[in-house]
Amino acid sequence: MAELKSGRGPLIRMLPPDEVRAWMRANKPKGQVSKLMTEREAIAKFVRPEQYVGVELYGGVRCPMSLVRELVRQRIGPLDLAGQGVLENDMLIAAGLVRRLDITYHGYEVYGTSPILRRACESGKVQTVEWSNAALAWRFKAAAMGLPFLPVRSMLGTGTFDYSGAKEILCPFTGVKLCAIPALHLDVGLIHVHRADEFGNCQIDGITGFAAEMARASKRLIVSAEEIVPHLEIQKAPDRTLIPYFIVDAVVHAPGGSLPGEMPYLYWRDDAHIKAYMEAVQTEEGAQRYLQEWVHGTRDHTDFVKKLGGEKRLAELRAEATTR
Repeated sequence: MAELKSGRGPLIRMLPPDEVRAWMRANKPKGQVSKLMTEREAIAKFVRPEQYVGVELYGGVRCPMSLVRELVRQRIGPLDLAGQGVLENDMLIAAGLVRRLDITYHGYEVYGTSPILRRACESGKVQTVEWSNAALAWRFKAAAMGLPFLPVRSMLGTGTFDYSGAKEILCPFTGVKLCAIPALHLDVGLIHVHRADEFGNCQIDGITGFAAEMARASKRLIVSAEEIVPHLEIQKAPDRTLIPYFIVDAVVHAPGGSLPGEMPYLYWRDDAHIKAYMEAVQTEEGAQRYLQEWVHGTRDHTDFVKKLGGEKRLAELRAEATTR
């Protein structure tokens, strides 16, 4: 299989698939035991400096914000980071916890691009490697399949390829030019879901993003859930269980866990808060003030929701979700 061209970006993370598979067999218990923890307990138990961490989904949708805020509170870093989130990535970067970033799109739609990421890149504090949205998801898919890479047609002939860590290859069967996307295994994955049982069986309503792939590409997986349901409820619709218990390491009950982002079918994003946040983070000083007030200034996720407006604000955002 001939290599024709290589992107200029370094591979931040590339692990031999068989080594990861052996690690999973040795370290992932298969019994159904309760994995319920608080954010504080889960982050303290499974996240360490120098690890590669990933978040899921896109922008402000179903983002694992309660987990990320706790990661910032515990000041665990430096970390390498992947994911197509914005709020999560920005918060970790602003806290000085990220050294390298596998990046796709990073912006706030109508609110513009990220001043936090721009400052970090221009100052050289964070090294970035570029991928398309699909390519990053396929990197997780390759890892989930136990493969070192997947051949795709994406990114060929683009500037994104030039700044990625991908390779252009010739198909050994047809001679067609393809893009080889390397597998990406995470030390720790963070995912927010609609419901889970105490064992870690997880279900997601609506867009599932790359949750299934990233979950299976993570050596350790911390899941936060809007609702913890009895196992019998999960058994009523087993076909909807996207993430099975045996790949989950911690389950955190986090109603409103995506705030100030949105949770499909449950609540809309808090636009007022995000607008104020974007105004604050235009400067480094403003970003630090925001972290001090809204992250370090809150004890935990429950305290954050209370500060945001509590059940009254949640009710308003739930009502707004029904009109979208």
